[in-house]
Amino acid sequence: MKITCLKISLEDNLLVDINFEIKNSLALVGQSGSGKSLTLKALLTMLPDSMECTLELESDFDLIAGDTVSFVPQNPFTALSPLTKITKQFFIPEQRKKELFSQVGLEHELLNRFAPELSGGQLQRVVIAMALESNPKLILLDEPTTALDPQTKIMILDLLKQLQKDLGFKILFVTHDMFSAKTLCEDICVIKDGLVVEDGRMSDILQSPSEAYTKMLIEANFANREFRK
Repeated sequence: MKITCLKISLEDNLLVDINFEIKNSLALVGQSGSGKSLTLKALLTMLPDSMECTLELESDFDLIAGDTVSFVPQNPFTALSPLTKITKQFFIPEQRKKELFSQVGLEHELLNRFAPELSGGQLQRVVIAMALESNPKLILLDEPTTALDPQTKIMILDLLKQLQKDLGFKILFVTHDMFSAKTLCEDICVIKDGLVVEDGRMSDILQSPSEAYTKMLIEANFANREFRK
């Protein structure tokens, strides 16, 4: 899938002007204000009416169709209703719910719990299960490990990698966390001030970044070069 042109503007001010390709798993990386969130909102058709958006793409599936694209938000605590049992927040048959819970490593009895009764890692697995309801072709991830402790973060990233291997969906991972990007994604696109400054294979760019901005992002996440391998 290729985003051949994505332009977002507000009152004649161009905020984002980028293109990228999601071959398998792509990390869209940049600091706050780089344009990551606007890009994600554009792909989810959630930009405010005050903004103008031009989106051109090449894909073998409909990006706008709700049954081909799913979204995993940053904070699972706000993504679920605290007053409704988990099972009531799915819109699929009971057996399918159980299948999805098994896929994400959750016990079936948790379906009858309320969100505040689950841990952060369990809630993120619930949200991932919800994202899998429609067998999506693409999953958009908005820093889904930000609210988790380091051990649980690794567990969720490993789960996503295994699910992608088993189910074959593509991943766009929006993040400022280079460690998580390295763990999950094969390719990377680095953006700054709404423009692409560097993109390519994750391993290549981590070892030999060509831009000072990319180097700064890497050094902020990794203490030494060996850890980047």
